Amino acid sequence: MGTLFLVATPIGNLEDITLRALRVLREVPLVAAEDTRTARTLLKHYDISAKVVSYNEHNMAQRTPQILRALQTGDVALISEAGTPGVSDPGYELTVAALAVGHEISPIPGPAAVIAAISASGLPLRHFSFLGFLPRRTAERRRLLESVAEYRGTIVAFESPHRVRAAFADALATLGDRRIAVCRELTKLHEEVFRGIISEAIAHFTEPRGEFTLVIEGDTDAEPEVDDENLRAALRNLREQGISARDAATRVAREFRVPRRRSYALAIELEGPIVEK
Repeated sequence: MGTLFLVATPIGNLEDITLRALRVLREVPLVAAEDTRTARTLLKHYDISAKVVSYNEHNMAQRTPQILRALQTGDVALISEAGTPGVSDPGYELTVAALAVGHEISPIPGPAAVIAAISASGLPLRHFSFLGFLPRRTAERRRLLESVAEYRGTIVAFESPHRVRAAFADALATLGDRRIAVCRELTKLHEEVFRGIISEAIAHFTEPRGEFTLVIEGDTDAEPEVDDENLRAALRNLREQGISARDAATRVAREFRVPRRRSYALAIELEGPIVEK
């Protein structure tokens, strides 16, 4: 039984690939690629001779059984046009099909536009929600954005150049004029990371070009989605380290970004009244 390797490939700069990914691509008898032209450019750059077949949203229904047959006798590497397979790219369906018949799935981690964008955004990284590509239609796009309007974590989405200004307008209407990082052409020659607020992004990108990743600030007025049990566990852990209950309540409130009155109340519940000094 062969293994299906999910191999992350560069999102732009061909140097952004791991040694392990190159080894796997050299060793497998078959590479299934979302875009065979892009795949062959990468393989040629690294002098890799491998059999390549296409696997994309248009042919996955017919191609999946063929790849499963190939997995019966050897390993297969799946690569998307750029980044990590399955992240807004083909891969999920093949992964599920391979798991269903007993094949091992091995991720070969590497480039991912989502992680690259949030790391460079200057916005909080502790929690984020990835929306994938935003819907094409205005009404559907607004409904999706409205559904995360009270989400406290950072919001990440992909968008195409010919719809990105409409996406800015819908984000402004549904989320308000929040901070945003607009990451364009990441790792490529014309890489740009714009940081500002949504209205400023609208003014800046008058003729947008390239591939966009939007990183939008979460709702700073909403209380974060943190379970009381997690807060209690954190309070207990700090108390076991010898930290006073009063200081533990303050640190937990800061760490989890919850109102201090909430962590204070839980500390009282756990240990009795805290005497302020």
